[in-house]
Amino acid sequence: MSLDEHIPYAAIEKKWQNRWEEKGLFKTPENPSADKKFYCLDMFPYPSGAGLHVGHPEGYTATDILCRLKRMKGHDVLHPMGWDAFGLPAENYAIQTGIHPREVTEKNVANFKRQIKSLGFSYDWDREINTTSPEYYRWTQWIFLQLFKKGLAYESTMPINWCPSCSTGLANEEVFDGTCERCSTPIERRAIRQWMLKITAYADRLLTDLDGVDWPKSTLAMQKNWIGRSEGAEVDFKIGDHAVRIFTTRPDTLFGATYMVLSPEHPLVEKIVEPEFKNKVYAYIEASSKKSDIERSDASKEKTGVPTGALAINPVNGAKIPVWIADYVLAGYGTGAIMAVPAHDQRDFEFAQKYELSIRKVIEPPEGLEDAEEYFDTKAYTGEGKSINSDILNGLETGEAKKKILAHLEEAKIGKAAINYRLRDWVFSRQRYWGEP
Repeated sequence: MSLDEHIPYAAIEKKWQNRWEEKGLFKTPENPSADKKFYCLDMFPYPSGAGLHVGHPEGYTATDILCRLKRMKGHDVLHPMGWDAFGLPAENYAIQTGIHPREVTEKNVANFKRQIKSLGFSYDWDREINTTSPEYYRWTQWIFLQLFKKGLAYESTMPINWCPSCSTGLANEEVFDGTCERCSTPIERRAIRQWMLKITAYADRLLTDLDGVDWPKSTLAMQKNWIGRSEGAEVDFKIGDHAVRIFTTRPDTLFGATYMVLSPEHPLVEKIVEPEFKNKVYAYIEASSKKSDIERSDASKEKTGVPTGALAINPVNGAKIPVWIADYVLAGYGTGAIMAVPAHDQRDFEFAQKYELSIRKVIEPPEGLEDAEEYFDTKAYTGEGKSINSDILNGLETGEAKKKILAHLEEAKIGKAAINYRLRDWVFSRQRYWGEP
């Protein structure tokens, strides 16, 4: 006879779980200790019809161990559980079956709660939260109104991933190989009026406050990269009668710009494209609309693009440079337009080589660099050095060249020093009926 048959695990578990509940062992005191209190919040699950998956108890076990340890050390612990229960899956299910989302959600919540309780986690169920409860979402509405009054919630027309089947916007993480994660329908890029949260207003604080958190170095690096603070310059190029603003972290390389790239969604594209280029340009825009920002930004993928037939004027030397569109330039990052300096940017270098565009060297690398013979032949030189072929900057080291060109741009009123962030304001109006009203 096996050990499992000797020991009635299920009965023992049930006995002690009932005992814990009867004694209220996991209830949080109304007036917790001022110096020995601990708050632990798990990510609330979305109560789907499938029930718990293995990832739920994996994370909840870790926090449960921590909470039990704190209690044994004399802490008053607040460890609640709740349900992130608004969402499109319930709405889509309702459309398919004719059953109201509330009925489906309540049934799923009851099943999730039964499953979590059976695992014996030490939650204070008196503090259970459900995001579909009016007592809960009235505060979501209140918070939104405060953000709106402060100008931190606003409406804007933004290009987003759109699923024509679900009739909703999708986050980049919900798009796989150009299709919707939920229904596998090919996604489209659409410019739609959306509610936005102005998280960029807190970009600098998000960065500085990282100094006060005890996180692994890899996590800190990921967070800093997500915020993506860059110092550089905004510069105005001319395309016919139109001004196009670009942002660059290397204004010292302006004399090396040999072409310009606009994002496929840039509002100027249809105004500047020459008639004989329209068919290829519009076909490229259509193909780009089926890719997510993550796919378009993938550094490992081969860069593609098409010429518009238009020419831009480099404001520092008057050179006429061709204007292309390429989907590696995103409308939501920077200005949606870049100056391309292929001699000193690897992405621009690969693009220029593929399409046989001019490469102009404007930075002389320091002597003695490893693989120096490969620069400008098989790869770009992206480091610092001495400016060459750059008129007023010739002979200056990178730091001094940046200062001088910034002063020149501002004096000539063709640009200025600027700070840019990879962080974007947050699109959050992604639900229709089954969401906070």
